Amino acid sequence: MRVEEAIGRQIARLRETRRMSLAELGEAVGRYLGKSWSRQAVHQAERGGRAFTATELTAIALALDTSIPALFLADAAEERIEMPAKVISSEEYRGVLLHAGKEAPLDGVEELIVALNDIGEVLSRPTLVRLAKIGRVAEQVANPHERHLP
Repeated sequence: MRVEEAIGRQIARLRETRRMSLAELGEAVGRYLGKSWSRQAVHQAERGGRAFTATELTAIALALDTSIPALFLADAAEERIEMPAKVISSEEYRGVLLHAGKEAPLDGVEELIVALNDIGEVLSRPTLVRLAKIGRVAEQVANPHERHLP
């Protein structure tokens, strides 16, 4: 699967979860870009038929009330992502979504990937539920040896 297809699938999934039509998403994106996208432009984006600029990704994330990294999440069933010059594993692809600042421990990457996937699932829920889940995931990542109740 090409990166554009992975992003497009996420856009479609998030749009459908939010019960937005193609036209509604196009109008919402247009509020940030200064010009609405047509139904066909949104459909083409969802099918992976276009490359995205940073401005477009920002507008799409704002229109869908999500984060830019959430747009890059690939289906867990995908085993590889096609780049122009190389095919990478889905683990490597998910790994680029993690911020490894100076304070980040080198171990625990698996826990971060699991948390990132959990956060992706939560994005389709109402905002307060989403925030509560993110808080619990962050607590679990910060204290991996403690048992946390659901």
